Amino acid sequence: MAGLRVYRELLGNRPLIRLLLGEFISGIGDWLYIVAIFVVIYRESGNAALVGAFGAIRLLPYVVLSVPAGIVADRFDRRMVLLVSDLYRGALMVVMAVLIATGGPTLLIAALAILATCGSAFFYPAMGAYLPALARDEQQLGPANSAWASIQNFSFIVGPAIAGVVLALGSVLTAFVLNAVSFVFIAVILWSLPPSRAGQAVATTAAEPPADGPAADDETTSAEAPSSAPEAPSSAPQPAASAQQPAPTPLQVRPLAGLTFIQLMAGFLGGGLQVLTVILAIDVLKAGEEANGYLNAAIGIGGLIGGIGAGALVLRRHLGGPLVVGAVVTGVGTIALGAATTLPFALVAIAVLAAGALVIDVVATTVFQRLVPDELRGRGVGILMAVSTLTGAAGAFLLPVLLTAFGPFESLGVAGVATIVLTVLGVAMIGTAADRAPTPYEATIARIITLPLFAGVPASRLEAAMRRVVEVPVTAGQSVVRQGETADRFYIVESGQFTVGQAPPSGGEPTVLRTLGPDDVFGEIGLLNRTPRTATVTADTDGLLLALGRDDFLALVGAAGPLRGRLLGLYTGSSATR
Repeated sequence: MAGLRVYRELLGNRPLIRLLLGEFISGIGDWLYIVAIFVVIYRESGNAALVGAFGAIRLLPYVVLSVPAGIVADRFDRRMVLLVSDLYRGALMVVMAVLIATGGPTLLIAALAILATCGSAFFYPAMGAYLPALARDEQQLGPANSAWASIQNFSFIVGPAIAGVVLALGSVLTAFVLNAVSFVFIAVILWSLPPSRAGQAVATTAAEPPADGPAADDETTSAEAPSSAPEAPSSAPQPAASAQQPAPTPLQVRPLAGLTFIQLMAGFLGGGLQVLTVILAIDVLKAGEEANGYLNAAIGIGGLIGGIGAGALVLRRHLGGPLVVGAVVTGVGTIALGAATTLPFALVAIAVLAAGALVIDVVATTVFQRLVPDELRGRGVGILMAVSTLTGAAGAFLLPVLLTAFGPFESLGVAGVATIVLTVLGVAMIGTAADRAPTPYEATIARIITLPLFAGVPASRLEAAMRRVVEVPVTAGQSVVRQGETADRFYIVESGQFTVGQAPPSGGEPTVLRTLGPDDVFGEIGLLNRTPRTATVTADTDGLLLALGRDDFLALVGAAGPLRGRLLGLYTGSSATR
């Protein structure tokens, strides 16, 4: 239930949802362009070597420019960096479309495509730093990363399919035009979003209504630094009334080194996979060239499933376990792919591999955001982009060589085992440094579980019940339960003061039975005995209650056991309450 609440609040974060929607449309346009540009170069040149050289050269801007791009993202308004990057690339799409329509030189088109990649190199560090800034709190970071990864993978599935239809209709020019339009679309959305500078809070426009949900009382969002690495003060002028800011906490080298271990292997395997699908389809599986398309489709589907699964895993405070889960799934999928001798088995294996890889990607991104303070996040993303590009290129070169030299099972088996081993090593180095501080709600539930009332109740049953608890704010004078009503909930007092009163059967003034405060409970008698409420509980002050539904409460108590007896005897010696 807590997970559903987090995602409802995420959907209520309108600036973030608008950004993700815009990037989904832009992602489809990008895939239209990527498919089309390779077709144009090969069709016009007829030279496979030139196509390969173009594919390799396209990666160079990410290696050379990612770190400077990260510096730019940390120095200027990240939203404007994204906006300029998109408009720049959109303009290049228009120029390339004109050249294609007029029969312009292929080399010039390829050169403009490389320049467009330079714009992409500035996009990703700014996006990596801007996305967390739109999250309302640290609990939204993981779900936001999961949504972003899922959207990217869905674009990977839909974009090439649309590109195939467009090219089948014989209009490669249309792909460039549609991509240019998609850049304009996301630029309009970016213009409507709040600005974001490193180390400063992000405020939405006043026109934004507050979203529903307990975490949406204030439409102001901030780029909170993780508890393990507090955000350093901004160099921008602070309000005169603000207190002196603490000195920035140095980056934690050991946890970041552990995260780097994980990312290195993930990048190596991801880069190799882009090349291996062709070799596996034609030489290993003997399934023909079309099987390459099927394997890539399976990667997209597996990645989408992994992104959705990661959305549940990243809600945890401790992310070491989810990282290991992702590594095991990736490793098992990699080993199974190496053992595959038929196309159906290979499709399942590569989908499992892709699902695990997406879990690692989303969880590792969330760990990175917890470890690196906001004012350094752009540079951090830039460094990771450069490193992952290099390791991806190494994987694209070495894995096919290893597969040819030693065989698919041996080479992919070693890669799968290495993924698990390096991830476990990285998790050990990260330790608790990236653990998220408990939210007030989580801290409350953890405290409730330790109350003497619940002593002896199996921890698993109690934790499962507490995940279904809902917060109920009350105001002074409000009657929470009324005598004679049907019993439907069990309540725990989190804050405030409450009076229990009981009216005599013959009528007259109610008798005050007792006063309740924090950690007291009520509502149990009617639920246990299946009778109407026997008393009225009224709030003397504003307060907060934790409510558990009837069925969940009865499942927690069970037919017998210490909790049931303790609850029935809770107020022995006075009239039954509630």
